Amino acid sequence: MRGVVRGDFWGKLMNITFVTVGKIKEKYFRDAVAEYQKRLSKYCKLEVVEVADEKTPDKASKTEEEQIKQKEAVRILKAVKENAYCIALTIDGKKLDSVCLAKHIEQLGLCGESSLVFVIGGSLGLHNSVIQRADETLSFSDMTFPHQLMRVILIEQIYRCYRIINGEPYHK
Repeated sequence: MRGVVRGDFWGKLMNITFVTVGKIKEKYFRDAVAEYQKRLSKYCKLEVVEVADEKTPDKASKTEEEQIKQKEAVRILKAVKENAYCIALTIDGKKLDSVCLAKHIEQLGLCGESSLVFVIGGSLGLHNSVIQRADETLSFSDMTFPHQLMRVILIEQIYRCYRIINGEPYHK
């Protein structure tokens, strides 16, 4: 088997899509995402799909929260391509360090997965229907992060993965 060059598996760049609930409002988060998108362009094809979030009323009931997550789930699932390998970010998902995540992404590519979708839910998290659609769940921490910041963390980790896959230096 030949070595991986530029993050391409068998001569084809992997397609990575982030399906996220809501838009990034803060300029500094948008700038960070744009910088990593630029850096990643030599390793993969990255697309960010933002679906509308639902306004959550103060002191929403569990029923209202579930309805909000369900409405967001319909939009998320519409954006996830049928043949894509889907990884949902959840607080109770599998935890991997950066090297293991890099190996996992590389292995998915070598096994023929050419389209990966990472799903970041809204402020209430993901509806169970999205988790059921996912091929796996991934957690970056037991802590809760704002979904806008999570997009920055995720894109940085994907960039780090490609640096690791290609044997390029990265900060530990």
